[in-house]
Amino acid sequence: MPPEPNPGPLAGLRIVDCSTVLAGPFCTMLLGDLGADVIKVEPPEGDATRGWGPPWVGSKTDGSRTAAYYLAVNRNKRSLRLDLSRDEGREVLAALLRAADAVVENFRVGGFARLGFSDEILRELNPGLIHLAISGFGTRGPDADKPGYDFVIQAVGGLMSITGEPEGRPMKVGVAISDVVSGLFGAVAVLAGLVARERDGARTSGPPAGQRIDVSLLQSTLAVLVNQAQNALVTGRVPIRRGNAHPSIVPYETFATADGEIAIGVGSERQWARFGPAIGLPELATEARFATNGDRVEHRAELIPILAARFQTATSASWLRALDGAGIPAGPILDLPAAFSSPQAVALGSRVPVRHDILGQVDQVGIPFELSATPAGIRTPPPMLGEHSAEILAEAGYGPDAIERLGSEGVI
Repeated sequence: MPPEPNPGPLAGLRIVDCSTVLAGPFCTMLLGDLGADVIKVEPPEGDATRGWGPPWVGSKTDGSRTAAYYLAVNRNKRSLRLDLSRDEGREVLAALLRAADAVVENFRVGGFARLGFSDEILRELNPGLIHLAISGFGTRGPDADKPGYDFVIQAVGGLMSITGEPEGRPMKVGVAISDVVSGLFGAVAVLAGLVARERDGARTSGPPAGQRIDVSLLQSTLAVLVNQAQNALVTGRVPIRRGNAHPSIVPYETFATADGEIAIGVGSERQWARFGPAIGLPELATEARFATNGDRVEHRAELIPILAARFQTATSASWLRALDGAGIPAGPILDLPAAFSSPQAVALGSRVPVRHDILGQVDQVGIPFELSATPAGIRTPPPMLGEHSAEILAEAGYGPDAIERLGSEGVI
């Protein structure tokens, strides 16, 4: 028999995931990758992303058809189909929360409390519980009650204003990046809460204390504007869209070649000294207008046409060989299949083969962090709706008759 996979550094921790769509599920998937036991509590109709296809995996005929979107963020979880509109369903959730280390939810602000799980009730159920609440706009302010969707948040959070071609329309990023970074911040915050809980318990020699954590898509989006945000805060000026060009580094953009397009980033003066000779323009290294990055930013409009004309004289492959030889960061622009099949991505294990008992092959994107002693891992594929309901209830102390009754009544 093959050896059991390493359980991961969070083995023994239980996360109750009451979130749907992307930010919350992405957060809990990361925790699951790290070894936590994640119980995905789904509404009777399932997570909405199960129906966000095509593309699909499985068959509509046998009811297994599942959107690839759902498969992207729900591995390493067990699914409990639970009707929280019923008293019996809320009792099941309460039983799970009593034994959980953390709960993650993304109800509209106040929604979890209206279901009967206010901060006070959660403290009564489990004083050590970490409660992560993900919202669109946060819990205070004039927009707190609004629903938060990634697309809208990218607009009101300023991200769209700096994305796109200079003369084009504002554009969203090609993935739901506001959701993704909110999930990342959520995972970091949950881990911080768990560490603080254990330190508090060790310091006081009493039961560890949990806490509530709030993460909003809006604040997360504003936080990842990093240098663009700081530029605006320092100068008071509106950053402009620059397409693939960088606002503060030149040259740092894409260039058309004789047969395609390549990305080039000259990020230091040492690289700049090698760049001109590498592309057959050694005079650039001693040109006063371009002596420093600050000079190159100031004279961007003069430098870029020179480079653009030069790169159109040869093929992408020949330029990449020359730039690689000079140690200049550069690369081809790959589509997604090519990106995952590149030798470097293959070496990193960026595509992990995963077999699902019902859906067949559902390969997953590799885990982006490597821990040398307690590695993360993909232990189980994304679950079918309610696949583990009976198993989870049995662990919570429900007997066979009670589980059968809850099933026949549609609670699970």
